[in-house]
Amino acid sequence: MLSRSARRVSLTVLLLVCASCARVPRPAVTRPQEALVEFSDTVKLVDDGESASLRIALDQSLIWLRTRPVEQRFVYGPREVTAGELVSALERLRARLTDGMSSLEVSKAVMEDFDLLESAGGEDGTVLFTGYYEPVLEASLSRTDEYRVPVLSAPDDLIEVPLEPFAERFASERVFGRLEGKRLVPYWNRAEIRGGRLSPRKLELAWVKDPVSLFFMEVQGSGTLRLNDGGERRVGYAASNGRPYRSIGALLIQEGVIPREQMSMQALRAWLAANPTERDRVLDYNESYVFFRFLPGAAVGSLGREVTPGRSIATDARLFPKGGLAFILTDHPVKMADGSVQWRPLARFVFNQDTGGAIRGAGRVDVFWGRGPEAELAAGMMKQKGRLLFLVPRPRVPVVEAR
Repeated sequence: MLSRSARRVSLTVLLLVCASCARVPRPAVTRPQEALVEFSDTVKLVDDGESASLRIALDQSLIWLRTRPVEQRFVYGPREVTAGELVSALERLRARLTDGMSSLEVSKAVMEDFDLLESAGGEDGTVLFTGYYEPVLEASLSRTDEYRVPVLSAPDDLIEVPLEPFAERFASERVFGRLEGKRLVPYWNRAEIRGGRLSPRKLELAWVKDPVSLFFMEVQGSGTLRLNDGGERRVGYAASNGRPYRSIGALLIQEGVIPREQMSMQALRAWLAANPTERDRVLDYNESYVFFRFLPGAAVGSLGREVTPGRSIATDARLFPKGGLAFILTDHPVKMADGSVQWRPLARFVFNQDTGGAIRGAGRVDVFWGRGPEAELAAGMMKQKGRLLFLVPRPRVPVVEAR
C-alpha cells in the first residue's frame, strides 16, 4: 500500500500508460483475495470526465450499498472492508464533489479517503477493456409481416440456483435450468428457442425486424425499442438460459473469414448481412440466450441500479467488489469530422456496477457508453489493453479527545 508521503506524490506525478506495456505473466486469478495486488506505482488520477456524471454514478452505488447489511464484508484483494465503511467513505466523497470541479480537485477529493490497489490482470498480467452500449431497435408490440422476430420475457419454468449457500467457494456463482421430473437439467439452447420451443408460452414482449440486432441487444444486456407507433420502450436483462457465452467473433476468426485485427461488432454485422445463409449457424454457435423485461427508466446493471454512461463498468462479480469505486486507464475511439477514427486516452473514475457472461477473470473490464452513434462506435471497436485500479477506503484513525 502507498505510504502517506507516496500518496501525496501520486497527486503530482503523471504516469503515461501505454496499452502495450509489458507485464509480468501471472497465474490465472481464481479467488477475490488474488484479484487485487498492492499498488506501488505513482500515478496521477487525471479524470477526463465531468464531475456531474461521477456524482450520478456514485449515488447509484450508495443506494445499493445502503441496502446491504452494515457488517457485510467486501474483499479488495489483501484488504476487507464492511458495507458500513464503504458507505461512510463514499458519503464523505459525495459531500466533497461539486459540479465543475477540475481533474486535480476531483483527484484530491478522492484520495483524502482512499488507497489504491491494482487488478492482477489476466494470465499475462494485462487488463483487456471492451465496451457496451444501449442499442435502439425498430419494433412493434404486435407481430406483423415486417416485425417477426420475438423479444422474449423469462419463462416460468426457468430455475435459477445460487450456489453460494452450498459452499462459500461458489460465491456469486449460479446455474440455470429446468426440471425433468425431479432432475434439474440445462435449459433450452439458442437454436432450440429460436426453433420455437417456447412459442406456445406467449412470452413475447415485442417483435423486431432483425434477428442480428436482437442478438447484439442480448450481448449488451439492454436496449430501447423504437415502436412503429412512435413510442419507445426500454428493455433490460431479466434472465439467461444459463448456457455458457461463446463468441461468434472468435468463431469467424477461427474459420478465417474475418482477420483478428479487423474484428469488431461493425465487422460482424457487415459479414452477417453479406452472408444471410450462414446467419443462423453462426448465431446459434453462442448457445446463451437472454430474456428481457420492460424497464420503467434507464438501463440498469447487475445491482438493479441505473448505469451511467462512461462511469459504470462491468467486471467479474466473483472477483471484484460490487458497487466499488475504481479508476481506469486505457484508450477509446473517437470519430473525427472527416469520418476517420482516432484513439484517445481514457482515464477516469468509474463504479463497478455491472457484470456479464463474457466478463470473466481479473483481466476483463466492460465500459458502459450509453446510447447513440458515439456509444455504438466505442462499444463496437474497443478491445484495448490498460490498467484497472480499485480504491479501497483507508482505515480511519480514531480521534482521541484530550483530557
